[in-house]
Amino acid sequence: MALYDILHMNGGGGGSALATPPIHSLKYIYMCYLMLQKTGISKSKHVLDEAIKDTITDNDGFRKCFKIADLGCSSGTNSLFVISHIIEQIEEICKEKNGSSHSPNEYQVFLNDLHGNEFNTLFNLLPNFYDTLNNDNNQSKKLCFISVLPGSFYGRLFPSNSLDFVHSSY
Repeated sequence: MALYDILHMNGGGGGSALATPPIHSLKYIYMCYLMLQKTGISKSKHVLDEAIKDTITDNDGFRKCFKIADLGCSSGTNSLFVISHIIEQIEEICKEKNGSSHSPNEYQVFLNDLHGNEFNTLFNLLPNFYDTLNNDNNQSKKLCFISVLPGSFYGRLFPSNSLDFVHSSY
């Protein structure tokens, strides 16, 4: 069995999915897992922020659509927490650098994990995510398009020069 068949997120809707544990006692374990994952993301946020800043500083102008990939993404709110943070940081840095008129008009986000994973939990969170993204005291509406890209990131997933920023937590 290949390593990438073992190391992956669990799905979000089936009976064996971590997001909906079939045994009630697993709910506590799942909540602890989410908290540990979010703690890891929060503790490494300064590295993420520095990478975003470097990306923005190295880029004099943006295409109309800024493309982001989250490789090996989480199955739920933690993945959307990261994407939300990335978009907020891009907007903030662009505003400081050039004013809000130089920030991207649209964001395209690719959430990636292995083929066998279910993304139903994540899909169910998207309407609220879109509402929150555009209701946090924003002057302009941000258009964000989220897609799922199944496959192993140990191989090639995207065409050359098709992404502006790539993230992976673990």
